[in-house]
Amino acid sequence: MIEHILLDVSRLVWRAWDGKLPTGIDRTCIAYAAHYRGRSQAVVQSGGLTRVLSSHASEKLYDIVLAQGAEDARSRLMSLILPGLMGGRESSLAGRLYLNAGHTGLDKPGHSDWLARSGVRPISFVHDLIPITHPAYCRAGEPEKHVRRVIALLRNGTGLIGNSRDTLNELAAFARLHQSLHMPPAVVAPLGVAPPPVAAGAVRTPHTAKPYFVMLGTIEGRKNHLLMLTLWAELARRLGPACPQLVIIGQRGWECEQAVDMLERCAAIRGHVIELSRCDDATLGAYMRGARALLFPSFVEGYGLPLVEALAVGTPVIASDLGVFRELAGDIPDYVSPIDGLGWSRAIEDYARPDSALRAAQLGRLSGWAPPTWEAHFSKVDQWLAQLSETLRSAPVPNG
Repeated sequence: MIEHILLDVSRLVWRAWDGKLPTGIDRTCIAYAAHYRGRSQAVVQSGGLTRVLSSHASEKLYDIVLAQGAEDARSRLMSLILPGLMGGRESSLAGRLYLNAGHTGLDKPGHSDWLARSGVRPISFVHDLIPITHPAYCRAGEPEKHVRRVIALLRNGTGLIGNSRDTLNELAAFARLHQSLHMPPAVVAPLGVAPPPVAAGAVRTPHTAKPYFVMLGTIEGRKNHLLMLTLWAELARRLGPACPQLVIIGQRGWECEQAVDMLERCAAIRGHVIELSRCDDATLGAYMRGARALLFPSFVEGYGLPLVEALAVGTPVIASDLGVFRELAGDIPDYVSPIDGLGWSRAIEDYARPDSALRAAQLGRLSGWAPPTWEAHFSKVDQWLAQLSETLRSAPVPNG
């Protein structure tokens, strides 16, 4: 079993500080903190500094970042982080594995300097290359920042963990474009999924009234909410009260102005579209289990956790025909091009019917399918890290 890892929890610390709900990347960071607590020390970046907390302070920090949504998170972090940032002797770190699952700081020169100065062995989790491959869907400045991150993890990295073969293929293609870069040893480890909890009490969802569909994820341009809202406006005009409902679960993000305009101003979808910007896991589980299908019309994804989460609770999925989706779920979902509005409309109307042939067929394909688990993920990662560590023992330690 891998011991004495240095685990970067900066992303979880500062999102807990701001009281933000966890995203897909956050959930990965949470899983890593839960798995490695007790046999790792926490690393925190702040103001250009990178510091390693003591084992005792690390345990307290893990308690805080794993208690998602705690109201006293900021005050507890303030009392712990400030003195904790004063600890950690860089000279004692040489040769230790440093694991960064959240991309935090990879674009900062000061952090690269710390990596070289401390002599740690960096292992980075690669979530996606979307800001590089599809910059139009990202906030201003993000593509340039992600280029710096990716160059740094390739240049400094001892090893890489990819959430899919598709992601690592994109990374390898990027490395080939830069002759000075090469791919470090890498492992593909699909993200695990835990079925959302069943609510202890009654949770109000639209399935008590009429058929509904769910979209899950931040509202942003690449998620293609605009297409779904446009289709729902047409369905509402044509079907009237018989129109199914659309439940959009996710916070408003970036490059989504037109979708937000429709949510706020389109009279046709009023009463037919529900927007939930904040949703606890039990409520999310109730919505997901009762849905006719999860709709996932993205133009690009690095993984696709909502797809796996839906299939894990037995909910069918209608998704864009993306390579990473087929890698995760094979031929189980019904795939439609993200620009095929007529195809999406036909599929949605079919799935909304109680005797839907398409939905019944997918449920048949779903029978016997098992989702990836965190247990399997970490079994693979731990074995790979152990093999990598064995190889590194015979290699020279970076200059500290």
